[in-house]
Amino acid sequence: MAAAQSQPATLKVKVYGSMDESREIVTLYQTAINRGAVVVAGPLTRDGVTALAEQVKITVPTLALNYVDEASLAYFDDINTQNLFFFSLSIEAEARLAAQMAIAAKLKNATVVSTGTSLSKRLSLAFTKEWNALGGTVSEEIIYLEDVKPFGLLSIEPGNMIFLAAEAEKARVMRPYINAALPIYATSQIFTSNTKTLSNYDLDNIRFADMPWLLQKDHPAVMIYPRANPALTSDLERLYAMGIDAFRLLHILRVSSLQGEISRGSLPMDGVTGYIGLVNKQFIREAIPAQIKQGQSQLLTRPKLPPVSSQP
Repeated sequence: MAAAQSQPATLKVKVYGSMDESREIVTLYQTAINRGAVVVAGPLTRDGVTALAEQVKITVPTLALNYVDEASLAYFDDINTQNLFFFSLSIEAEARLAAQMAIAAKLKNATVVSTGTSLSKRLSLAFTKEWNALGGTVSEEIIYLEDVKPFGLLSIEPGNMIFLAAEAEKARVMRPYINAALPIYATSQIFTSNTKTLSNYDLDNIRFADMPWLLQKDHPAVMIYPRANPALTSDLERLYAMGIDAFRLLHILRVSSLQGEISRGSLPMDGVTGYIGLVNKQFIREAIPAQIKQGQSQLLTRPKLPPVSSQP
């Protein structure tokens, strides 16, 4: 809504709420179409996306705010879903970017640290797959269960590094026990905001990737759109930014439906959530690299490697 109100002569927005997308999305979608919708954003959940793709002929450009795996995408790729596209804030892409950043820094041996949660396991797996594909070696895997002793035994031989698949609270506990000579990489999970300077000091020198909305106030698109008032938590700020880019992508899809194809000049899009391109119906977001220094995030240059994997 912030994006819609910030752009003149924009599409009129109608919101349809749902408590259970897997059951309600088909009816809601058909209602929107019957009332004249020319583009649609949603569903938000994977179950909702699956229900929509399996049961409805997608007649207008539709931007699902989640992603599906490659097998499901191939299954959906028929005449009924030609107008269905996907956009999400997949944090696994950030784990893959962390692997690319470390390889670009000439590192080769990784210790992967997870916390045992399902999300941490997904991040560890995404990093490891990309790391191995780029020629790196995982020398050790540590599951952190409040025991910091293993960190003191890690080798600081040149070429070694650590990937932390952990959120900020646990990363702050682990970081002081890791030798400063070891490069540490993570995802946006470890970053809350630049207003938490004292907390960020505990994360000094950790490299990660996040969106311009939180890292780059002077970004051309970031400066255009209003901030939420009152301020949101970092997780909700990321969803707010996702909404802005989703609205911008809807405009691209609307224009493409009128012209018959997506304009070459419209993509990749330098969005508030990252650099966004289109691969096989999926809008792939590449976050921007950064490093925490003296309690603040500092931008880093993009690694000179192939772009983030086509996986979402």
